Amino acid sequence: MEEKGQRRRVTCWWLVGILLLDFNEQIFAHLRYSVPEHVQVGFSVGNVAKDLGIDIATLTKRQFRIVSGPNYELFQLNQRNGALSVRQNIDREELCDGAKVCLINLKVVVENPLEIHYVGVEITDVNDHPPAFSEGEQRLEIAENTPPGNRFQIHAARDPDFGAFSVREYKLSQNGYFDVDVRDTEEDKIPFLVLKNPLDREKRKQHDLLLTALDGGNPSKSGFLNLTIIVLDANDNRPVFSKDVYTVSLNENAAIGTLVIKLNATDLDEGSSGDIEYTFGKTQRKKAHEVFELDGVTGEIRVKGNVDFEETELYRLDVQASDKGQPPWTGESRVVIKIQDLNDNEPEVEITSLSSSIPEDSKPGTVISLITVKDRDSGSNGKVVCRINEEVPFDLTPSIEENMFSLVTKGRLDRESVSYYDITIIASDCGKPQLSAIKTLRVQVSDVNDNTPVFSQNPLEFYLEENNQPGYSVFSVKASDNDQNENAAITYHVGRRDSQQADVTSFLNINSETGEISALKSFDFESVKTFQFHVVATDSGSPPLSSNVTVNVFILDQNDNAPVILYPVSSNGSAEGVEEIPRNVNAGHLVTKVRAYDADIGYNGWLLFSLQQVTDHSLFALDRYTGQMRTLRSFTETDEAEHKLLILVKDNGNVSLSATATVIVKLVEPKEAFAASDVQSAAAEDEDSHVTFYLIITLGSVSLLFLISIIVLIAMQCSKSTDYTSKYLPEPNYDGTLCHSIQYRSGDKRYMLVGPRMSVGSTIVPGSHANTLVLPDRRKASDEVRQPFVFSYITEINNK
Repeated sequence: MEEKGQRRRVTCWWLVGILLLDFNEQIFAHLRYSVPEHVQVGFSVGNVAKDLGIDIATLTKRQFRIVSGPNYELFQLNQRNGALSVRQNIDREELCDGAKVCLINLKVVVENPLEIHYVGVEITDVNDHPPAFSEGEQRLEIAENTPPGNRFQIHAARDPDFGAFSVREYKLSQNGYFDVDVRDTEEDKIPFLVLKNPLDREKRKQHDLLLTALDGGNPSKSGFLNLTIIVLDANDNRPVFSKDVYTVSLNENAAIGTLVIKLNATDLDEGSSGDIEYTFGKTQRKKAHEVFELDGVTGEIRVKGNVDFEETELYRLDVQASDKGQPPWTGESRVVIKIQDLNDNEPEVEITSLSSSIPEDSKPGTVISLITVKDRDSGSNGKVVCRINEEVPFDLTPSIEENMFSLVTKGRLDRESVSYYDITIIASDCGKPQLSAIKTLRVQVSDVNDNTPVFSQNPLEFYLEENNQPGYSVFSVKASDNDQNENAAITYHVGRRDSQQADVTSFLNINSETGEISALKSFDFESVKTFQFHVVATDSGSPPLSSNVTVNVFILDQNDNAPVILYPVSSNGSAEGVEEIPRNVNAGHLVTKVRAYDADIGYNGWLLFSLQQVTDHSLFALDRYTGQMRTLRSFTETDEAEHKLLILVKDNGNVSLSATATVIVKLVEPKEAFAASDVQSAAAEDEDSHVTFYLIITLGSVSLLFLISIIVLIAMQCSKSTDYTSKYLPEPNYDGTLCHSIQYRSGDKRYMLVGPRMSVGSTIVPGSHANTLVLPDRRKASDEVRQPFVFSYITEINNK
């Protein structure tokens, strides 16, 4: 560990520029920092937000964070100030043993708008390990006749640190026979013991030396090896390999037992001094011993473990060939095994989703997710292409970053048609055979308010009986909306399309949530027969959408009106009348005609007449349909002079309503009857003078309008073909009862009963047989249809 207070060195530089995706600018930038290993937890590596130019105040809102990267858990980002700091202890040798550069790549994401940045943190080495020998002592046997200059390989020290902090030199303790020489390799320094002066076993049988390995730290660290040199009688030839360095290629995933190479070494000695035994040197890594084995007799190197190119691309094996002489001689060589990559790794797909859902009104090109793919293989085996398997409105667009894609929309979305998509992303490498990986991403389509409420039919028609109970629901309207949640929450209200619409709310109330419509008052068919209003359905979206429906309400008649007697009516308003007839009339003589009307319609307004009380049933008969009263026979001298008849008028409703009228029939002599008729005519003339005046004005107006209509029709007939004249003429109306008159004679007097004369707007209730008239309702309402009538008058004409 470096001394306390050592200043950290942080370097930062920009690598890549700008990437535009969708309609928002999205910047991908690379920062690179360096930090020594074994720094304290919380050590500040650098301020990423400041170096990237991101506003510190927006970091939390934009979810500034690390999303992925190897060993990314070693670091943490502060969302308050954007600082990158050390989260755990960092050991470079554990992370990147033997690597020249130890770089940890982090992917940093900031949203709204989306920015992805790649931050590299280089772990720099500190001199925290001393050189160490695999064994603390080594014993060498050297023949005394060994000439000076011969070299003997001794154990090499290993230092887990890298670069300048690894083993830099060896030093041998002071002596007069040996020196140390170092052979530099790509990975390490291998020491050799060099004989400087001839040995003499008789003078000294053993030499004890100390070998010191020093690293390049300041101060340097060291390791020690005790060397014991035993001087033997000589075996004067050493084994020699056919090559100093063997280079061989081996496919990864080679089966256990596969022959890698067969070594060949020769020794010019004979006997045991020429017998060779092969062994691995002491310097190779432990991993090599786990993967390969060496047959000491045949020199064959075979596979005994897993050969994986992605773990190790190159193996360097030091081998020795030793004879069995006394002392034994050893020859050295190196075997370099290059592992050939095979396409044995499927691509890996990493999906970074920006959101779990996407609005259905998103424009084409909207970015949904970022797709990162990688393949541990190399070359074409590690080159990956991506595609979407289904026919969906999405597409993959490549990024300027290799093996990075953006999932974007390529068409319009409609949640009401498809509420979600399961997108299958297939990543395939370019190796042979091709390997693929499949990843499925579910994209939910969120609703927007793009559908208006819809009524099942338009217009709506409802039928409501009159005399309903106020405050109760009478009917309801219902609309549907294909949207979702609040966009489909519908409220109802009565629309205002004209000035009359405001009156509807005075007698109708609509439940804004359910559409139930209740009546605030009781309806009267005789006042309002039908009305129309509009209901507006509005959803709760933003902005809200609405539609309306026309509601036609028809009021159904109930039998709630009793018949009203029109004739006879006395001066005090009661239904009483006096009829005088000559005593000498014949059977079938029309005595009078009772007239009545009912404001209801249909069977409720169809009136029937009957005699309830009569002094003599043999004298009079009443037509139940017309109300005409006639004599059944001629009068005799014994018949009473005055008869009282009680007439019942009732309708045909389910619950029949009725009224009564009283008619007093007086039998008079023919001369008295005629005189009475004169008196009645004089009184009637005075009473009807005003009515006659108004009738003359009315008839004059009608005649003028009729004349104008004839002139217009003649002009239109002349200007257009006859095929089109019919559409200007009103259709004939066959409803009602034709006007008629009834005449009868009694002596020298003649009586005429004139039927009803009806104006254009009057209505005859079906089944009334001209004796029942619907009078105009005198109650005033804004939507009332007024029907004027001209009533007939009974005129007695004196025919002298």
